[in-house]
Amino acid sequence: MGADREGGSRRTPGRAVAYGVCGVVLLTGCASMPDSGDLRGVESTPRQETQVRVFPMPPREDAPPSEIVQGFLEALTSDDPRYATAKQYLTSAAAKTWQPELSTTVLADGPDTQAGSGGSRQDGLDFSFTLTGTKVALVDAQQSYTPTDGSYSRQVHLARNKKSGQWRIDELPQGVVMGQSDFQRNYMSVNKYYFASDSAVEASSHPAAVADPVYVRRRVDPMTQMVRSLLNGPTTWLGPVVRSSFPTGTALKKGVGTLTPDDRNRLTVPLNDKAARVGPAKCNEMAAQLLFTLQNLSPAVDEIELQAGGAQLCVLTEDGAATVAAHGSARRADYLYFVDGEHRLVRIPAGSRSAKAEPVPGELGEGARALRSAAVSRDEHTAAGVALDGKALYVGSLTSGGSLGEPVVSSAGRTEKDRLTTPSWDARGDLWVADRNPDQPRLLMLPEGKEAPVEVRVPGLDGRIQSVRVAADGVRIALVVEKDGKQSLQVGRIERGGEDPVTRQPGVSVLELRSAAPQFEEVTTMSWAGDGRLVAVGREEGGVQQMRYVQVDGSVPEVPAPDALTGVKEIASSESDRMPLVAYSVDGIVQLPDGAQWQTVVKDGSAPVYPG
Repeated sequence: MGADREGGSRRTPGRAVAYGVCGVVLLTGCASMPDSGDLRGVESTPRQETQVRVFPMPPREDAPPSEIVQGFLEALTSDDPRYATAKQYLTSAAAKTWQPELSTTVLADGPDTQAGSGGSRQDGLDFSFTLTGTKVALVDAQQSYTPTDGSYSRQVHLARNKKSGQWRIDELPQGVVMGQSDFQRNYMSVNKYYFASDSAVEASSHPAAVADPVYVRRRVDPMTQMVRSLLNGPTTWLGPVVRSSFPTGTALKKGVGTLTPDDRNRLTVPLNDKAARVGPAKCNEMAAQLLFTLQNLSPAVDEIELQAGGAQLCVLTEDGAATVAAHGSARRADYLYFVDGEHRLVRIPAGSRSAKAEPVPGELGEGARALRSAAVSRDEHTAAGVALDGKALYVGSLTSGGSLGEPVVSSAGRTEKDRLTTPSWDARGDLWVADRNPDQPRLLMLPEGKEAPVEVRVPGLDGRIQSVRVAADGVRIALVVEKDGKQSLQVGRIERGGEDPVTRQPGVSVLELRSAAPQFEEVTTMSWAGDGRLVAVGREEGGVQQMRYVQVDGSVPEVPAPDALTGVKEIASSESDRMPLVAYSVDGIVQLPDGAQWQTVVKDGSAPVYPG
């Protein structure tokens, strides 16, 4: 599932079950069907328990065209590794050219099938059907998920073999198509990991690990699928800002089948000769990528051994991986921070249920400036605070005697809602904030939190930024964007290059914004809640406020939504799943410890934040 899917816990192997009953789990196309008219209810396998195995059945003798199409569509939702049974519904020529791995189209319901005329011959040897539905998402050849909408309409053509008299599909769309419930049963989201390629991050001894979510078939050897996917490189969207430590052309050694860890949870990965000459440091990075990627698959993998050219390259354990790369979800915050009733920045030990809040060291904790919101750097050495009226942003050290000085950013917005957002720190120590002034809306980045602000270019931005949160990896940013009274949650890729013409600082852009919560028409607040996951508070069209986890690719994770909470105004979550979810609501600041209900931290406080 990936770390964000399972809350960091190990999954135990499930029991595979098959039922030999037509219409339950075994896919047979058992019922006799007419060869004309509309077929409905193609999604004949409603959401099953995830451990249940689904096996398809080949076409029966003398099956009519409608049954052939029905059986083929059902075979697409099975656990057949190479779609061998589905290909039995095709002519030999069509089976050779059909590429099921090219894409997966997800429809709201199973595809409706409408009969039509054959169109090309008048000898009664051909027939056609149109597959229709409402699109929900598309998983491309790189296994990357993208929410989508609109109508789906594709034609399937059948021909009747003159000698055998059997109907088979001879023309069909590439890829596979299925309903949403079958997709959720058949596929799962897993994060594969690369390293931030930004030069400043690379200069450190611990490159930042970046999650790249993909969807793989749940019961078709997901471990080997993920290793191959990792070796194939990052998805197109993330590719410009990450690198892989595997040399170009690295693949599994020819002839390698299923990869399975031994009884000591060590996974041996034989690679081709492209990796034979890597040094120890590079090999450890390669092994760390694999460990981060496979950490939540079953069976457990606690150690990686890489081989190439018939020799061992390196061995790396989970503990060793933590010394190779900075993994956002593995970092535990020391404190939870918030603004108290006297508008000072205060803190309590992270995860504490009873500790008394204490002012942070320095002027931000002394009340020298009345604050509305704040952000604390990821090393917890520096903080930024927005003045109570939202006009000014101050940065100060979290040490006694530190001085704030003049504001580092000011806003001329006419109302509080038109001024500065809550700031956010990235992994490099740079500070981000948006100015919501309608006359001059800006997204700003302050290098190291103290240099002149750089205006960030956001091509494609359609609306005004209302909230900003930078991921722990420093290459992705989440934005709440308002347009026409609606607020959407969008995730963009941070790219650095060129030069700002005014400040002469390196130019910064946020590119290719994509929706992370397409089901919400109004997003109140959000926070990162894992390497590839956010928690958002929002409302669907015509609905009530709710709190929900969402994936950065716009899909919905399988973890349950947090317990309901009334009147949530702000939310704070750590990338580490060991930290409780925290919210500011009508009851004050509350937290949700693992396995418990919401508990009050303080009644007189607001703007809770973890470092970042």
